[in-house]
Amino acid sequence: MTTSNAEQPPHEELDGPALRDALFADKDVQPIRSVDGWARDDIFESADELHEFLDWVAAERKANLA
Repeated sequence: MTTSNAEQPPHEELDGPALRDALFADKDVQPIRSVDGWARDDIFESADELHEFLDWVAAERKANLA
């Protein structure tokens, strides 16, 4: 699905935070006030799977420090 330029808000003159704010306003984006609604107990099937994921995250962080 495509839209014409007439339907798109004019943001050519905006840059940086002003562009970000205009795009957020266009989509009625609201800030995340709490991650509590995102919490789930069933993401990992076992404690081993959780620990494997956490080990991977730690290794990736260490690898990308340089």
